[in-house]
Amino acid sequence: MGPGRSLRLAVLGPVRCDRAGTPVHLGPARRQAVLVALALRAGRVVSREQLLDGVWGERPPPTGVKVLPSYVYGLRKRLDPPGTQPEDSLIRAESGGYRLLGEQLRLDSEELEAYAAESRSMGELAPLDRALALVRGEPLAGLPGPFAEAERERLRQRLRAVRARRWEWLLAWGRFAEVADELTTLPDPGDEQLAALRIRALYGSGRQVEALQAYEEIRGLLRRELGVDPGPELRQAHQAVLRQESEGAPLPQRSNLTPLPHETDPAPRTPHPNTLPGDSGRLIGRGAELAALTAPSTPGAVCLLTVHGPAGVGKSALVVRAARELSPRYPDGCLFVDLRGHSAKRRQTPEQALQGLLRSLGAAKGELPGDLDELTSAWRAATSTRTLLLVLDDALDSAQIRPLLPAGAGSRVLVAARSRLADLDAERRVGLDPLDTAQALSLLTHLIGEERAAKEPEAAADLARLCDGLPLALRIAGSRLQNRTAWSVEYLVGRMAGDERLLGELSVGDRSVEAAFRLSYDQLGAEQQRGFRALGLAPTVEFDVRTVAVMLGTPWDTAENVLESLVDASLLQQPRPGRYRLHDLVRVHARRMADSLPDEAAAVRTKALRLHLAAARLASDWGAAGFPTGPEPSPAHVTNGHFNDRHVTDGPFTDWREAERWLDSFGGELPDVVGHAVALGEYGLACWLAEAYTDYFVRQGRYQESQTALELALPHAQDAGDPRIPLALRSCLGYTAIYQRRYTQARTLCTEALALARSAGETGEEARALTGLGAIALSVGEGAQAIAYVTEAAGICRTRQDGWLCSMALLVQGLSHQFGGDGTAALASFAEARRYAEADGRPHMLGRILSSSADIHLRTGRYAQAAQLLTQAVRLVEQGGDVFLGAQNLTRLGTAVHGQGDAEAAVLLHQQALLQLQLLSPLTEPSYAWLEMDIRSRLGGAFMATGRIAEARVQYDRVAATGLGVACAQRSTQGP
Repeated sequence: MGPGRSLRLAVLGPVRCDRAGTPVHLGPARRQAVLVALALRAGRVVSREQLLDGVWGERPPPTGVKVLPSYVYGLRKRLDPPGTQPEDSLIRAESGGYRLLGEQLRLDSEELEAYAAESRSMGELAPLDRALALVRGEPLAGLPGPFAEAERERLRQRLRAVRARRWEWLLAWGRFAEVADELTTLPDPGDEQLAALRIRALYGSGRQVEALQAYEEIRGLLRRELGVDPGPELRQAHQAVLRQESEGAPLPQRSNLTPLPHETDPAPRTPHPNTLPGDSGRLIGRGAELAALTAPSTPGAVCLLTVHGPAGVGKSALVVRAARELSPRYPDGCLFVDLRGHSAKRRQTPEQALQGLLRSLGAAKGELPGDLDELTSAWRAATSTRTLLLVLDDALDSAQIRPLLPAGAGSRVLVAARSRLADLDAERRVGLDPLDTAQALSLLTHLIGEERAAKEPEAAADLARLCDGLPLALRIAGSRLQNRTAWSVEYLVGRMAGDERLLGELSVGDRSVEAAFRLSYDQLGAEQQRGFRALGLAPTVEFDVRTVAVMLGTPWDTAENVLESLVDASLLQQPRPGRYRLHDLVRVHARRMADSLPDEAAAVRTKALRLHLAAARLASDWGAAGFPTGPEPSPAHVTNGHFNDRHVTDGPFTDWREAERWLDSFGGELPDVVGHAVALGEYGLACWLAEAYTDYFVRQGRYQESQTALELALPHAQDAGDPRIPLALRSCLGYTAIYQRRYTQARTLCTEALALARSAGETGEEARALTGLGAIALSVGEGAQAIAYVTEAAGICRTRQDGWLCSMALLVQGLSHQFGGDGTAALASFAEARRYAEADGRPHMLGRILSSSADIHLRTGRYAQAAQLLTQAVRLVEQGGDVFLGAQNLTRLGTAVHGQGDAEAAVLLHQQALLQLQLLSPLTEPSYAWLEMDIRSRLGGAFMATGRIAEARVQYDRVAATGLGVACAQRSTQGP
């Protein structure tokens, strides 16, 4: 039994905790609220932002996420056995937040559920009495914050359901007087179910008049307060009294008892990740299919259900509706993935889908594996203890689906595809055909109104037939009639019947959805039409107002009005506020409309791609000197709300941070922007984009995405019209490979780039290639060669005034001197690098330089100087968002503080470094194990200095174990 298994947390009243019957003092109410927010999500990572929002709501503490470690520290002191290390605690630091180990803590709410389940399985009343005996008052009484309030209401409803079940049992046993006494005053006077139970109890007790009075009271209340009549259950109870039916009856079967909420539609224990898109509205003619998708599945298994049918038949709408109905049953998350199997955009590979799914479940922001087998293993490990609902839309084939199947027992996967996926093991397959004439007419009538359809019944039937029963076509046609009240249905039928243009993917007999698409387009205003055409040319699946404003060359408010009007016209989706996307089929139509005006389309495409280029270059640390070639004018600058032509590195961003946040909003779609440019034949922009994305990707640890973008562009570098680009892309690939520790490949690429640069006289690319070769030489222990490379590079950069590259060259030069034992020369190199970095003003490079300078002071015992530099470096690296370097700086600062005589403070800094390191994944960060061993070694020394020998031994044992694991892994990859 683990050290915390004897802990019990009571939430069915004021929060209480005990260990083997001995009370545990939890401290202030907010600390209790943090514990409850973790305990009621036990086993799952709760982000710092979720904790702040859940405990403090709209008034977070001024110190933000920095306050949480102190609350967690206080809880660990009270809940963990003495001497427990943070990594062994009941509360573990995870990527971006904390996770409470559910197997080490019992909740009284879980005991209540167990008793309720026992009552159901055994058909006995006693377990319900034991369940309700756990209640000590208002759940979570006095606990602050939105999360506690939401859970309080959930627990109230749960207790109400258990009490209602108990009262039903008592009535079934004929114990009417007991129920009547307990229901003298209803907790909620408008609760019809409890009112019906009270009426039955009064009548069964022989109090017929009071039963009738009780019915009249609630009927009057419902009419006054809600304007409704009593529901069927209440009416049946009333009718039973009037007819003087016998209320005494034998014990009812389980099927006759009102089910508890979790038996049919269980509420989630806690808020959970939910990426389901919005519902599409009324679903007609799909009742049987919906029932098949939502029916109970095989217990303990992963339930896979597929929906197949032609394009536009409503597969996506059906699986989304089913998912929304099922979502309360899946407390660990409801996830949606558009696989784009038949999209005009680049199809989602299983690798891309898995990376997105892992991030949705709380993976670190940094790089995830690029290998499918590694990603599949990580996904199965992440889902093995979760019960998930996963929707896979627009799947192409089984190979796209199999790696995405979760491992958690009880999970459910809904797949929408055009093919039957016959080689996929599915529990149920649902085939969708177009709606029949009656169903199509019913949907159309719902859209345009019964009065309007009744005036032109033949025309309405003709319109339903013209749409061939495809819900997408019916909804678009109905939307036009809703917004054009002067049109007759017959007029619309005439327009549709005369349009012969077809959308090949939606051909059904001699009709198609193209007519409906074109009709919708024709009825837009001129500005809306231009906006619709532009949307078909967007380089990403999702886009924002900024993108559309640039593409149209309009103010933001104008662009937003266009987007919102297209949402209203059912031509555009809004998956979340501020983000828009076209349905795949509508996008095809929009692109066809755009291609009908080739000059306009070319200009719009270029504007969108240049916006991404502007953002990527601005977000890059390389600065203007790092991008000496490229398009000069850019329609991407804002002046007084309007976009005007400016240099491409200008843009509608206040600074590099805003540009970086904008790029962040596209998730894993950025390599697709490069692919989009390649597909359009915009080879120059494709190559400039791949180059500009490189530093942004590498700084975030997204090495695979950097590699993908560059490999998409490199084959077209000779056609880019920029002689510098073939050199630059090779250097960028080499730069990426260095961070991936693929030094042989990196050296080949940088050597090629150097030779090409010298032959072409491209001094900037020569300096970049030399710096890359210097970094490689330093990494493989060739210090003298590294110094030679970067000294030459630094000389070129000084002449070119390339501050970032000069800083990098001098940083590598200093590190080479340092590893060669020449601290004086190293400090001189770092000092010069610092001047260039300070002039550039980017925190990331300056933080690296200060950290490297501090290392030399640490080695020579100048702890005060080291501490001063590292304090600055920690702050700068936090601004730059480099988690790895941040952990490294914290542990070095701990060593500096230790050297100044404060070993206790050093312990805290080393522990903070360990917590920060845990935000990364050992699967994706090549240097994770090395830094972990370094931090634990320093922490062990600090423990020794404070006399905590046992804790020091634990750290040294962990270092030895990690080192052994690394050595074994290296031997296994090298082979015998």
